[in-house]
Amino acid sequence: MSVIEEERVRGGVFKDINAEDEDQQTTVIESLCMNCYENGSTRLLFTKIPFFKEIIISSFSCPHCNSTNTEIQSAGRIQEQGVLYTLQVKTKEDMNREVVRSDSASTRIPQLDFEIPAFTQKGSLSTIEGLLDRAVAGLEQDQPVRKSTDPAVAEKIEEFIQKLKRLKEVEEEFTLIIDDPSGNSFIENPFAPQKDMALTVTHYKRTPEHNAALGIEAEEEENAEKPGNDLDAMRNEVLVFNTNCPECNAPANTNMKLVQIPHFKEVIIMATNCDSCGHRTNEVKSGGATEELGTRITLHLTDASDMSRDLLKSETCSVLIPELEFELGMAALGGKFTTLEGLLKDIKDLIVSKNPFMCGDSSTADRAEKLELFGQKIDKIMAGEMDVHIILDDAAGNSYLQNVYAPDPDPEMKIEKYTRTFEQNEDLGLNDMKTEGYAEKMV
Repeated sequence: MSVIEEERVRGGVFKDINAEDEDQQTTVIESLCMNCYENGSTRLLFTKIPFFKEIIISSFSCPHCNSTNTEIQSAGRIQEQGVLYTLQVKTKEDMNREVVRSDSASTRIPQLDFEIPAFTQKGSLSTIEGLLDRAVAGLEQDQPVRKSTDPAVAEKIEEFIQKLKRLKEVEEEFTLIIDDPSGNSFIENPFAPQKDMALTVTHYKRTPEHNAALGIEAEEEENAEKPGNDLDAMRNEVLVFNTNCPECNAPANTNMKLVQIPHFKEVIIMATNCDSCGHRTNEVKSGGATEELGTRITLHLTDASDMSRDLLKSETCSVLIPELEFELGMAALGGKFTTLEGLLKDIKDLIVSKNPFMCGDSSTADRAEKLELFGQKIDKIMAGEMDVHIILDDAAGNSYLQNVYAPDPDPEMKIEKYTRTFEQNEDLGLNDMKTEGYAEKMV
């Protein structure tokens, strides 16, 4: 049970906290020290990690025995997909990257054959250097006892500790891998909003073993037992189902409707409205299968009227603007059915308006100026004052950009079909998918 839940069970006074509050203050509650069993205090801070999500940082201290402890908890729910971060650490500057590691995340360094399994450490907010220091401290903790009881093992562990310490000097390049089935871990991209060439982020579907470890297997099995609705009935009505608001977690309703896009295919549009906080969100998912070929759509913007073109961006679609050296990953913004202007506004809101780097302690003059300049360029594109190209690259082939000359070809739009790479098929989960003869026994 978390510190917050314990306080609520005990009937303590707990102040509502919001990561968006400008006058954010630490909440202090009285807690039992598990070292001396006297009363200490726990400080809670609800904060937001730039380009990530909201977390709760808790710090406990006991004035009687001077025991201290810090940990983090995700302020949101378990994500729909797990996440795998792979970082090539090349310079000492990389050691300063912020790292959020949840309880369910495992950490690996392949070069040392080193792994911190999931659920063996509490969640933490640190840097890569801090992550290594914590690992070293854990190994050194019982070294005095080992040296007296088993000197051979102690010597081998000491050699390994020295290898971990040398990693902090980055004399040689190494790889850091964080695998979190809950999707609530994070490694900072210091080059945001540009792409980080040293960092690879992969989202994946959880296995039944992952769901069991996270305690959500029973819920998914219950949902799987419910019979599906008739497809024809779904086309003619709006389906409503209960969910929770992603902002305040209050009960809300999500509306779902099948829609046919002219000259394209069927899609599923889902919209959630929260009566408690007023939050509104919409998401689009493909109603069909993954196409045999990927699709790359390139539009040359020549007039402000191009902003009114209808656009479908699927979850697997990345957006590129070569003239701005900008790339939006396929998992960002989710699926959307909007206009080109709407997509650019969402990109600007994500990078500039809702960016925590623009205010507070996270803000620096250079970074704020850089992001502000990016926002001004987006405004010029929407006003038709910049000659740029918009590229929609969808490995699943489920994205669409309106051809205003249909059924004739659009002279400013180029549509390319391409064969997916092995890595792209792996991201889409197609390499291990068997659609024919799956009932036959494997020899």
